[in-house]
Amino acid sequence: MCGITGIYDTRGKRDISRAVLMRMNEAQHHRGPDEGGLHTEPGIGLGHRRLSIIDLSTGQQPLYNEDQSVCVVFNGEIYNYQELIPELQQLGHVFHTRSDTEVIVHAWEAWGEQCVERFRGMFAFALWDRNSETLFLARDRLGVKPLYYAQLSDGIFLFGSELKSLLAHGGLARDIDPLAVEEYFALGYVAEPRTIFRQAKKLPPAHTLTLRRGQPAGEPREYWDVRFKLNDPIGVVDACSQLNEKLSESIRLRMISEVPLGAFLSGGVDSSAVVALMAGLSNEPVNTCSIAFADPAFNEAEFARTVAERYRTNHHIEMVESDDFDLIDTLARLYDEPYADSSAIPTYRVCQLARKHVTVALSGDGGDETFGGYRRYRLHLMEERMRSSLPSAIRRPIFRLLGRVYPKADWAPRMFRAKTTFEGMARSSVEAYFHSVSILRDPMRSQLFSEKFKNEIAGYDAQEVFRHHAERADTDDPLALIQYLDLKTYLVGDINTKVDRASMAHSLEVREPLMDHKLVEWLATLPSSLKVRGQEGKYLLKKAMEPLLSQDILYRPKMGFSVPLARWFRGPLKERVRQAVLGPRLAATGWFNRDYLQHLVDAHQSGMRDYSAPLWTLLMFEAFLRTVLDESPIAQTNLSGTPGISPSAGLS
Repeated sequence: MCGITGIYDTRGKRDISRAVLMRMNEAQHHRGPDEGGLHTEPGIGLGHRRLSIIDLSTGQQPLYNEDQSVCVVFNGEIYNYQELIPELQQLGHVFHTRSDTEVIVHAWEAWGEQCVERFRGMFAFALWDRNSETLFLARDRLGVKPLYYAQLSDGIFLFGSELKSLLAHGGLARDIDPLAVEEYFALGYVAEPRTIFRQAKKLPPAHTLTLRRGQPAGEPREYWDVRFKLNDPIGVVDACSQLNEKLSESIRLRMISEVPLGAFLSGGVDSSAVVALMAGLSNEPVNTCSIAFADPAFNEAEFARTVAERYRTNHHIEMVESDDFDLIDTLARLYDEPYADSSAIPTYRVCQLARKHVTVALSGDGGDETFGGYRRYRLHLMEERMRSSLPSAIRRPIFRLLGRVYPKADWAPRMFRAKTTFEGMARSSVEAYFHSVSILRDPMRSQLFSEKFKNEIAGYDAQEVFRHHAERADTDDPLALIQYLDLKTYLVGDINTKVDRASMAHSLEVREPLMDHKLVEWLATLPSSLKVRGQEGKYLLKKAMEPLLSQDILYRPKMGFSVPLARWFRGPLKERVRQAVLGPRLAATGWFNRDYLQHLVDAHQSGMRDYSAPLWTLLMFEAFLRTVLDESPIAQTNLSGTPGISPSAGLS
């Protein structure tokens, strides 16, 4: 795993400052502490930080083709590189290393922009072709690895694995994008392709971006998408057999390493399945890592221990105190833009633990999205059955009216909360799912934001992110639709972002066998009844794992990887929350309704309501303003959302 960065002059061949490029590269030192390398020539500079995993002796980057006319910097792994090497050799290409990185340069020479379609892995890379004066950027299909970029007003193009690399250049204007703020408070992250800054973007998953000197920068090009065909008539027994084969292949590819390798083991279905299959593929005991929580309501350590004992793993476990909230400012600096998933805290800790014992860890991330594991999926399907019983022309006006007139009763038992049900019945499928996953739902954001902010976003609603993807989903199946939405939004913006930053903070490579694109494609051909059956999510995965894992592991209630926010905000973090939410930094933006902020704090701390999720979202936004913006020595900060004066581009 590595960090990449670069500077490209789209208009000419101005000299690239090696000092500036070095500064950008070193901003990501944590991503690759083993080695660093730069390539500069007129008009282009590429930087790389290396965490050595494969071909330790000769895999240094930047890496070149035979005549050094093609140069690449690469973050990630091409898992099928050993299959591609003989094919490329037959085409006349000569390899000087044993690394998967060299496959990229020769694949570019052989297949051009279509080379990415041949790669199976997690990757973000930048390739410079001197002969055609082309800069080519690419990101993996499911967005496991990040890639940020920005086009500056003077024609300079920047890119990097993290926003902090672009910020270190000095030329990126730090004007906050109000539309990104709307997305953040709805979703807890800023959705692709937007970033918190107006001038910077994320390259979306499964996209490439090609820049040729003297030509206008084009739009990113999509090279892959998952299609939920649901047309495979396979039975449960055969599906279980095929799933075991495909999962084993995915795991086997991800066990290729020249450094110590292991796995996260939470005691949940996904990580336990990965460990069980790893044990069958390994001649040595698997290294596993778990964290235990002092609060039993959040502790799955005993379930992890059960799996570890069954497969005789080298199991490492550490206790994390329930009040492990000292990471707030660390997380704000780590993520570079507002990020509100509080499970980033235990994720950071388990990565910290794993790095003491291994350099590569396999995870169970992606299992809920691909196999249908979230509880919200089952609730959505129940609601969909109710919605489909009435035509929308009748259903929407009737239930919209009932939702308006029925009193709100969040304090009451669920069976008496009819207002929420009525409101849900009035929505479309996409609107309802967006509502269910929002941290601050539409009515709350309407009260949270000031009139000034509402004018700045000019009617924009974060729901547009879901609408955009839903239009391209190409399925009428209610489960497939929301799985597609999660693969495009939550998996990328939340899960993959969380794991990438938390692991890279400790120079740990995390690999994702449940997100193998071939596995995802196959699962998309299976009927939804093999994913959610009745009240059982992950039906097929659990059936396939029954010979390998106990009933207690497979069929116990899902706990999740969470922290006790509600208690923190009424106890040890009570004053910190009050000072952050009601303090000067949020007030200085002019974007928030002070009275509603006061209500959120007072109602939560009195015990009248549980506003822990909105308060955490506000706390992390304030931490972003304070740590990423206030403490930065580079550039000017403009919180108003209006264009500001950018510092110099940093070229010499």
